[in-house]
Amino acid sequence: MKWRGREGSSNVRVGGGKAAGGGIFGIILGLILWLVFGVDPMTAMQTGSSIAGGQSSDSVVAAEDDANRDVQFVRVVLRDTEQVWQQIFQEQGLTYKEPILRLFDGRVNSACGGATAATGPFYCPADQQVYLDTSFFTEMRQNLGITGDVQGSGDNENQGRAGDFAQAYVIAHEVGHHVQTLMGISQKITEARRQVSEAQGNELSVRQELQADCFAGVWANRNQQRVQFLDEGDIDEALNAASQIGDDRLAQSSGRAVVPDNFTHGTSQQRVTWFKRGLQSGDIHSCDTFGQNI
Repeated sequence: MKWRGREGSSNVRVGGGKAAGGGIFGIILGLILWLVFGVDPMTAMQTGSSIAGGQSSDSVVAAEDDANRDVQFVRVVLRDTEQVWQQIFQEQGLTYKEPILRLFDGRVNSACGGATAATGPFYCPADQQVYLDTSFFTEMRQNLGITGDVQGSGDNENQGRAGDFAQAYVIAHEVGHHVQTLMGISQKITEARRQVSEAQGNELSVRQELQADCFAGVWANRNQQRVQFLDEGDIDEALNAASQIGDDRLAQSSGRAVVPDNFTHGTSQQRVTWFKRGLQSGDIHSCDTFGQNI
């Protein structure tokens, strides 16, 4: 996936969650790195804390390189979603309100309640923010089989690692929930779930999640038209990620019984199908998961 050198969003907030190790010595060391050597403030504080906590300088540099890269990647992906959805909303005679994306470490408080890294990426309609734990990237690289060498035409200056687009898909999915909030869909689903059984409520949740997958596909289609950011193999990576996080696959991998009435996000096949539908059409009207069989 080509993303380097492109505009990043100003709506990414970094910080919150558990405090870094190293105490006051780490803070002092971080200030020295910032004020004396001109190191980026966030990097300086994290590096100072890590060194004070006893990590080797080599491991600190590697970790900080990854952290900085991930933040920049998130900013570019979020900006891509902003520009695509601004265009789509304008076509519908609407105004798109950009969400905040908050990167946190370990735990965070949102208007929807507290969350930890175990919660995974989520969107809170109450404050219209996307929440993403910094361990998200590591988890995807290790657990979803998306690690590898850089792919594409060989222009390393503009490319990332294999698996970048799978990560972008997850971010685009959460932004899809923001789109649902702006369009009034989320509010209708919340109200409808209060009036039906748990199993019926779960089905509504599945349809809502599959629509967010479809919206992520629409974004990928429109962004490809806009900036030609996809490399060979990127689509397969996103489809693999969608497949790996289906309710049936997650139940099987954890040794639990596969009970469709308990599903809240959809099966692997459903998630792949609806992402592909949005990707192939580039049209939000193809994402009516509530008016069609899923």
